[in-house]
Amino acid sequence: MIRRCASWEELDLTLAPTGGPVAFCGDLSPENLLAAYRAGLYPFPAADPMLRDLNEALFEEQVADGQIALVGREDVDPYTVAWWSPDPRPVLPVAGMRLGRTLAKQVRNRAPWSTSLNRAFDEVVEACRDGREPRWLTGELVDSLARLHASGWALSAEVWEEVTLVGGVFGVRAGPVLSLDSMFHRRSNAAKVALADLAARFGQVGGVLLDTQFDSPQTRGIGAGPLPRTRYLDLLRATPDLPPPAAHPLPARRLAGGPGDGRD
Repeated sequence: MIRRCASWEELDLTLAPTGGPVAFCGDLSPENLLAAYRAGLYPFPAADPMLRDLNEALFEEQVADGQIALVGREDVDPYTVAWWSPDPRPVLPVAGMRLGRTLAKQVRNRAPWSTSLNRAFDEVVEACRDGREPRWLTGELVDSLARLHASGWALSAEVWEEVTLVGGVFGVRAGPVLSLDSMFHRRSNAAKVALADLAARFGQVGGVLLDTQFDSPQTRGIGAGPLPRTRYLDLLRATPDLPPPAAHPLPARRLAGGPGDGRD
């Protein structure tokens, strides 16, 4: 029997699939997007009508028997956006984010880099979209993320080589977790430096985890490890929202000793 939920608060993830979509919902409004992150989900929009139809063809049986829920209004096509909540969840403890020895040496010795928070959110998102197919960062999702950024929920960290943007990362914060959506680099390892900067800033206001969303050799290479979904959801529910991190520019060299060492 099809399982319908009016909102994310009604969605029970106890028996949800572990390695695929847990729900379909076509509402990508900023309010619904933030509510989903707070409930432990993130979106994967269909980039075109063919991928929308593929969602329905691949998962209609699981929807029909209630394994995958339909969320939101019935007059909105749900199959345009799949929502994921993996089990286990690949996460990176903020305190565990360190630059490797070789990269730390490069950051100390190379031409000075600086980092910032929220200075170039739109540029970072566009750089993450550029040339990537399928383009899951659809125009509608980008617009909603921009509105969440304006209200302080979506963040970006940037790495600068003088006045040139050379790397960045962005994501959405929910309680003690910052869910990482994407990153990019124009200089070797600049994305890792942006990630370390974001971890340091988020940790200073009480942040606990960076959520890498999808498990991969790349995410494991930066230290991400599995966390059971039940523990991830418990953490989201138990911790109130945190203040936004400090946004002032800082030298990237401070990260060479590891985030959270207190050096500016």
